[in-house]
Amino acid sequence: MKTPLIAPSILASDFANLQREIEMLNRSEADWIHVDVMDGVFVPNISFGFPVVEAVKRYAQKPLDVHLMITQPERYIETFQKAGADRITVHYEACTHLHRTIQQIKDAGCQAGVALNPHTPVFLLEDILEELDLVLIMSVNPGFGGQKFIQRTYEKINRLSELRYTLNPQLLIEVDGGVNAGNARKLVEHGANVLVAGNFVFPRKARKQ
Repeated sequence: MKTPLIAPSILASDFANLQREIEMLNRSEADWIHVDVMDGVFVPNISFGFPVVEAVKRYAQKPLDVHLMITQPERYIETFQKAGADRITVHYEACTHLHRTIQQIKDAGCQAGVALNPHTPVFLLEDILEELDLVLIMSVNPGFGGQKFIQRTYEKINRLSELRYTLNPQLLIEVDGGVNAGNARKLVEHGANVLVAGNFVFPRKARKQ
């Protein structure tokens, strides 16, 4: 089993001590820093804006993996790149012209990803999979941390792994939501190679759902 990349989500961090949390991640074995951006429209929560991403970038020594859970993300691609994003993931469900948005991300100099909500099948990405650097599988409904892992995620990763094998062997499969020590190994065995961990890394802010 290959060792997955680990991307702790600062959504679960202590916002009052964000610099300290970033410096802790710098010292850790984490590979990326996952930044969840929410607008209160696409998902029922509001999180970080550009100034926070810029502040994180000032202290981060690891790449910023920016996950845009927002409507019309194409309006903000260049701004997030300038704020410090190294890779930008947009939601399939939020993009009317997905191929154009992916090209926009790449033209800005970032790696490009597409996220799928739990109800969205992976076959919908078949015609664009060769253009992507990663696909983010949501294993909870997006918007809040601390939710219960959706078991059908394993089957979804299997299907995406089959498409990856034929269309884009270098594709990264990222999983976000309810990832912990109890399911990490199984996720990797099914084909995931990037794991987002929030409350598992920052347990003091675990939320009840």
